[in-house]
Amino acid sequence: MSIRVLAVDDEPLALQQLAAYIKKVPFLELVAQCESAVEAVGVLNSEPVDALFCDINMPDLNGMDFVKSLSAPPLIVFTTAYSEYAVEGFRVNAVDYLLKPFGLQDFMRAANRLKERVETRHEPSQGGESRNDRREPADEDAIFVKTDYRVVKVSLGDILYVEGMSEYLKLHLASQPKPVITLLAMKNLEERLPRNFMRIHRSYIVNLDKITEVNKNRVFITANVALPIGDSYKEQFGSYIEAKFLGKG
Repeated sequence: MSIRVLAVDDEPLALQQLAAYIKKVPFLELVAQCESAVEAVGVLNSEPVDALFCDINMPDLNGMDFVKSLSAPPLIVFTTAYSEYAVEGFRVNAVDYLLKPFGLQDFMRAANRLKERVETRHEPSQGGESRNDRREPADEDAIFVKTDYRVVKVSLGDILYVEGMSEYLKLHLASQPKPVITLLAMKNLEERLPRNFMRIHRSYIVNLDKITEVNKNRVFITANVALPIGDSYKEQFGSYIEAKFLGKG
């Protein structure tokens, strides 16, 4: 399988690096490299393109507006130095979002996600409907956080608990052994989380749906993970347990 891709970036050095990364991936075929969205339009009108690696912050026509202007856009991977574009990028169903400066490892991750999306497009499902024809579920149950040189989407239902470490947070997930580490204040995240999350300690927020046991001043998320309940949070957490408790004390 060969995925025909177009690289777009107004910075010559960044474009050169992007093109070099593309050429290192066996299943990617570089159709052209363009220094503007206007130039890219000409290529798209004359060449079949499966995917687009596109910078966002470009003069004349920025990458986001360029993609929105396409009636039948190819698969999109945005590249930019500005993390504030991340959520808008996912709203246009971008495959991935690479935050500059990114290395080959980050690029390979995006390339593999692109490959998976292309393969999914060609997978038939029951009833003859392709999975690509189905509407994507809304992302209301997800948040976006910056980690390393990228912005990732985290499903709220996947979060077991959040651990505060100075200026950083560790998001411990059910789906992977390593936590997602992000530079963020605990209070800022706490304000964004829904009611099934509760702060039980100055350093911990738990997903209440993931609690398996409460024993004295500890909350168990799994058999091997026990989190302390801070004195300042005992009353609030105790009220929650009391409201859910069945039986006699």
